[in-house]
Amino acid sequence: MALRTRLTDRLGIRHPVLLAPMGFVSGGALAAAVSAAGGLGIIGGGYADPEWLERELAAAGNQHIGCGFITWALAQRPSALDLALHRSPAAIMLSFGDAGPFIPGIKEAGALVICQVQSLKQARQVLEQGADLIIAQGSEAGGHGSTRSTFPLVPAVVDMVAISGRDALVLAAGGIVDGRGLAAALMLGADGVLVGTRFLAAEESLAASGAKARVVAASGDDTLRTTVFDIVRGYHWPPEYTGRALINRFSEAWHGHETALTAAGEAERARYAAAAAAGDSDTAVVFAGEGIDLIHEIEPADVILDRMIREAETALARPFI
Repeated sequence: MALRTRLTDRLGIRHPVLLAPMGFVSGGALAAAVSAAGGLGIIGGGYADPEWLERELAAAGNQHIGCGFITWALAQRPSALDLALHRSPAAIMLSFGDAGPFIPGIKEAGALVICQVQSLKQARQVLEQGADLIIAQGSEAGGHGSTRSTFPLVPAVVDMVAISGRDALVLAAGGIVDGRGLAAALMLGADGVLVGTRFLAAEESLAASGAKARVVAASGDDTLRTTVFDIVRGYHWPPEYTGRALINRFSEAWHGHETALTAAGEAERARYAAAAAAGDSDTAVVFAGEGIDLIHEIEPADVILDRMIREAETALARPFI
């Protein structure tokens, strides 16, 4: 059982599904499980913490995986890229910043370059810079993103790449949690999908058990895009990027009062850090996408991926008359 696309041929994988490199969630065990099940697991290198990254790369064992970084954070810790490339990853994924300075070195090391974008303008830029795979991410996605929606953005990027004559592949991301989403992405012209939140609720993910339970119990109606969790954690994100997360007591108190939160300073940051360390998801952030209505249980990654492929095959074979 497999859905063959240009992505599966390019990466030598069975299924056109990539694990999103969710920071502090997509660790080595989850990435390895997705790769072993036929997709490509991508470790969430996030803010380029070398100790965390080295530990999780080791946890992936001998599985063929990739590694993803928040590009503006990688620019502050460029040695983390060397650490990842030393493990001979299948691909390096860059998001939320200028990928240009890093692309030549990644290609020289023999890894594919994956660039995640949130606009057609960004897609044109990374195409010119030499991206091998372009992720068109819609605002439905959990975690950080921008304002354009998946459904109109994906075919716009597909068409732009086709007109360019380049052989870059396009993947869809944002709100894709089951086989229907995968089938829809393929119908829009994408070569595959990047899936995050559904794998957050995998047994192998590094998310806290309470966070997984909240994702299973919640609805997409219970999410919002906000900057308050970045402010309290001391992360200075570019203003065009907000994070989609589950609404909790912290966001209810501070969303819309960002200036006051900044002024609260170290005292509020310490209170938040203590709650996060205790696994208090009524305070700590749980990044999650709008598709969580379709997540009903915590399962192993291979079960999630197998069902997604079966559902997609069924959807694509269904007569519409």
